[in-house]
Amino acid sequence: MARTLHDEVGQVLSAVGLQLDVLKLDFQDKLPELVDRTREIQRLLDKAMSEVRALSYDLNPAVVERIGLRDALDRLVGRFRQNYSGSIRFLFDSSARVPLAVGNAWYKITEMALDNAIRHSGGTKIEVLLRPTVKALTLEIKDNGTGFSPMDAKWNSTGLGLLLMEHYASQANVDVTITSIPGKGTAVKTSHLRSKESRSESRR
Repeated sequence: MARTLHDEVGQVLSAVGLQLDVLKLDFQDKLPELVDRTREIQRLLDKAMSEVRALSYDLNPAVVERIGLRDALDRLVGRFRQNYSGSIRFLFDSSARVPLAVGNAWYKITEMALDNAIRHSGGTKIEVLLRPTVKALTLEIKDNGTGFSPMDAKWNSTGLGLLLMEHYASQANVDVTITSIPGKGTAVKTSHLRSKESRSESRR
Protein backbone atom coordinates (compact mmCIF):
# COMPACT_ATOMS: atom_id res chain seq x y z
CA MET A 1 0.00 0.00 0.00
CA ALA A 2 2.84 2.38 0.83
CA ARG A 3 4.46 1.74 -2.57
CA THR A 4 1.13 2.14 -4.37
CA LEU A 5 0.51 5.51 -2.73
CA HIS A 6 4.01 6.76 -3.41
CA ASP A 7 4.66 5.34 -6.87
CA GLU A 8 1.23 5.19 -8.51
CA VAL A 9 -1.05 7.68 -6.76
CA GLY A 10 1.80 10.15 -6.28
CA GLN A 11 2.76 9.98 -9.95
CA VAL A 12 -0.83 10.50 -11.08
CA LEU A 13 -1.18 13.59 -8.88
CA SER A 14 2.13 14.94 -10.21
CA ALA A 15 0.93 14.39 -13.79
CA VAL A 16 -2.27 16.30 -13.02
CA GLY A 17 -0.18 19.17 -11.68
CA LEU A 18 1.85 19.30 -14.89
CA GLN A 19 -1.30 19.32 -17.00
CA LEU A 20 -2.60 22.27 -14.97
CA ASP A 21 0.64 24.13 -15.70
CA VAL A 22 0.09 23.56 -19.42
CA LEU A 23 -3.52 24.71 -19.08
CA LYS A 24 -2.39 28.00 -17.49
CA LEU A 25 0.04 28.67 -20.33
CA ASP A 26 -2.61 27.94 -22.96
CA PHE A 27 -5.25 30.27 -21.51
CA GLN A 28 -3.34 32.95 -19.59
CA ASP A 29 -3.94 35.52 -22.35
CA LYS A 30 -7.43 34.50 -23.47
CA LEU A 31 -8.99 33.69 -20.08
CA PRO A 32 -6.94 35.24 -17.26
CA GLU A 33 -9.66 34.38 -14.72
CA LEU A 34 -9.11 30.70 -15.52
CA VAL A 35 -5.47 31.06 -14.44
CA ASP A 36 -6.51 32.11 -10.93
CA ARG A 37 -8.89 29.17 -10.65
CA THR A 38 -6.17 26.84 -11.88
CA ARG A 39 -3.75 28.12 -9.22
CA GLU A 40 -6.40 27.45 -6.58
CA ILE A 41 -6.79 23.89 -7.83
CA GLN A 42 -3.02 23.44 -7.78
CA ARG A 43 -2.85 24.57 -4.15
CA LEU A 44 -5.41 21.91 -3.24
CA LEU A 45 -3.49 19.38 -5.31
CA ASP A 46 -0.23 20.23 -3.52
CA LYS A 47 -1.97 19.65 -0.19
CA ALA A 48 -3.28 16.29 -1.39
CA MET A 49 0.19 15.28 -2.57
CA SER A 50 1.70 16.20 0.80
CA GLU A 51 -0.89 14.11 2.62
CA VAL A 52 -0.31 11.16 0.30
CA ARG A 53 3.46 11.35 0.88
CA ALA A 54 2.96 11.54 4.66
CA LEU A 55 0.55 8.61 4.62
CA SER A 56 2.90 6.58 2.44
CA TYR A 57 5.71 7.31 4.89
CA ASP A 58 3.63 6.23 7.89
CA LEU A 59 2.38 3.05 6.21
CA ASN A 60 5.89 1.92 5.30
CA PRO A 61 6.61 -1.14 7.47
CA ALA A 62 10.12 0.18 8.18
CA VAL A 63 8.94 3.46 9.71
CA VAL A 64 9.76 2.33 13.27
CA GLU A 65 13.22 1.17 12.20
CA ARG A 66 13.92 4.47 10.43
CA ILE A 67 12.80 7.01 13.01
CA GLY A 68 12.19 5.04 16.20
CA LEU A 69 8.99 4.02 17.93
CA ARG A 70 8.46 7.29 19.77
CA ASP A 71 8.59 9.47 16.64
CA ALA A 72 6.63 6.91 14.62
CA LEU A 73 3.82 6.87 17.19
CA ASP A 74 3.90 10.66 17.41
CA ARG A 75 3.40 10.92 13.63
CA LEU A 76 0.67 8.28 13.78
CA VAL A 77 -1.21 10.09 16.55
CA GLY A 78 -0.88 13.35 14.63
CA ARG A 79 -2.43 11.77 11.55
CA PHE A 80 -5.43 10.53 13.51
CA ARG A 81 -5.87 13.87 15.28
CA GLN A 82 -6.63 15.51 11.93
CA ASN A 83 -9.90 13.57 11.58
CA TYR A 84 -10.97 13.37 15.22
CA SER A 85 -13.12 15.96 16.96
CA GLY A 86 -12.03 14.81 20.42
CA SER A 87 -8.61 14.88 22.06
CA ILE A 88 -5.79 12.35 21.78
CA ARG A 89 -3.14 12.40 24.50
CA PHE A 90 0.22 10.77 23.75
CA LEU A 91 2.72 9.96 26.51
CA PHE A 92 5.97 8.09 25.89
CA ASP A 93 8.39 7.57 28.77
CA SER A 94 11.83 8.54 27.45
CA SER A 95 13.51 5.87 29.57
CA ALA A 96 11.73 3.06 27.69
CA ARG A 97 13.94 0.95 25.43
CA VAL A 98 11.70 -1.01 23.10
CA PRO A 99 13.12 -3.83 20.92
CA LEU A 100 12.53 -3.34 17.20
CA ALA A 101 10.26 -6.37 16.76
CA VAL A 102 8.12 -5.24 19.69
CA GLY A 103 8.07 -1.68 18.36
CA ASN A 104 6.85 -2.82 14.95
CA ALA A 105 4.04 -4.85 16.53
CA TRP A 106 3.07 -2.05 18.90
CA TYR A 107 2.94 0.46 16.05
CA LYS A 108 0.48 -1.74 14.13
CA ILE A 109 -1.60 -2.47 17.25
CA THR A 110 -1.77 1.25 18.07
CA GLU A 111 -2.86 2.08 14.53
CA MET A 112 -5.71 -0.42 14.67
CA ALA A 113 -6.73 0.55 18.21
CA LEU A 114 -6.87 4.25 17.29
CA ASP A 115 -8.85 3.52 14.15
CA ASN A 116 -11.36 1.43 16.11
CA ALA A 117 -11.67 4.04 18.86
CA ILE A 118 -12.30 6.91 16.45
CA ARG A 119 -14.69 5.01 14.19
CA HIS A 120 -16.70 3.05 16.73
CA SER A 121 -16.31 4.23 20.32
CA GLY A 122 -18.14 7.56 20.12
CA GLY A 123 -15.81 8.87 22.83
CA THR A 124 -14.31 12.31 23.25
CA LYS A 125 -10.91 11.34 24.64
CA ILE A 126 -8.23 8.83 23.69
CA GLU A 127 -4.93 8.20 25.48
CA VAL A 128 -1.84 6.44 24.12
CA LEU A 129 0.52 5.69 27.00
CA LEU A 130 3.84 3.84 26.87
CA ARG A 131 5.48 3.30 30.24
CA PRO A 132 8.09 0.99 31.74
CA THR A 133 7.59 -0.88 34.98
CA VAL A 134 10.16 -2.84 36.93
CA LYS A 135 9.45 -6.05 35.03
CA ALA A 136 7.82 -4.99 31.78
CA LEU A 137 7.19 -2.33 29.16
CA THR A 138 3.52 -1.55 28.68
CA LEU A 139 1.60 0.21 25.96
CA GLU A 140 -2.03 1.17 26.52
CA ILE A 141 -4.57 2.77 24.18
CA LYS A 142 -7.79 3.67 25.96
CA ASP A 143 -10.90 5.73 25.26
CA ASN A 144 -13.94 6.96 27.14
CA GLY A 145 -16.44 5.70 24.58
CA THR A 146 -19.46 3.44 24.66
CA GLY A 147 -17.53 0.20 25.06
CA PHE A 148 -18.46 -3.24 23.72
CA SER A 149 -18.18 -6.97 24.41
CA PRO A 150 -14.67 -8.08 23.33
CA MET A 151 -15.73 -11.73 23.11
CA ASP A 152 -18.68 -10.94 20.83
CA ALA A 153 -16.55 -8.67 18.66
CA LYS A 154 -13.79 -11.27 18.37
CA TRP A 155 -16.11 -13.83 16.80
CA ASN A 156 -18.12 -11.33 14.82
CA SER A 157 -17.12 -10.52 11.23
CA THR A 158 -16.56 -6.91 12.23
CA GLY A 159 -13.96 -7.97 14.81
CA LEU A 160 -11.11 -8.64 12.37
CA GLY A 161 -9.07 -5.81 13.90
CA LEU A 162 -9.03 -7.56 17.27
CA LEU A 163 -7.78 -10.78 15.70
CA LEU A 164 -5.06 -8.87 13.86
CA MET A 165 -3.92 -7.25 17.10
CA GLU A 166 -3.50 -10.70 18.61
CA HIS A 167 -1.66 -11.86 15.49
CA TYR A 168 0.86 -9.00 15.60
CA ALA A 169 1.30 -9.48 19.34
CA SER A 170 2.07 -13.19 18.90
CA GLN A 171 4.65 -12.41 16.20
CA ALA A 172 6.60 -10.24 18.64
CA ASN A 173 5.97 -12.48 21.66
CA VAL A 174 4.06 -9.83 23.59
CA ASP A 175 0.80 -10.06 25.48
CA VAL A 176 -2.27 -8.08 24.49
CA THR A 177 -5.50 -7.74 26.45
CA ILE A 178 -8.65 -5.83 25.56
CA THR A 179 -10.87 -4.62 28.37
CA SER A 180 -14.16 -2.93 27.59
CA ILE A 181 -17.15 -2.03 29.73
CA PRO A 182 -20.36 -0.87 28.03
CA GLY A 183 -20.77 2.82 28.74
CA LYS A 184 -17.30 3.21 30.24
CA GLY A 185 -14.87 2.82 27.37
CA THR A 186 -12.25 0.44 26.06
CA ALA A 187 -8.58 -0.21 26.87
CA VAL A 188 -6.11 -2.10 24.69
CA LYS A 189 -3.08 -3.03 26.76
CA THR A 190 0.01 -4.85 25.56
CA SER A 191 3.14 -5.68 27.52
CA HIS A 192 6.65 -6.98 26.94
CA LEU A 193 8.70 -8.54 29.74
CA ARG A 194 12.02 -6.76 30.12
CA SER A 195 15.31 -8.62 30.17
CA LYS A 196 17.47 -8.62 33.29
CA GLU A 197 20.02 -6.40 31.51
CA SER A 198 17.46 -3.72 30.63
CA ARG A 199 16.12 -3.79 34.18
CA SER A 200 19.62 -3.22 35.52
CA GLU A 201 20.21 -0.31 33.13
CA SER A 202 16.97 1.38 34.18
CA ARG A 203 18.04 1.30 37.85
CA ARG A 204 21.39 2.99 37.22
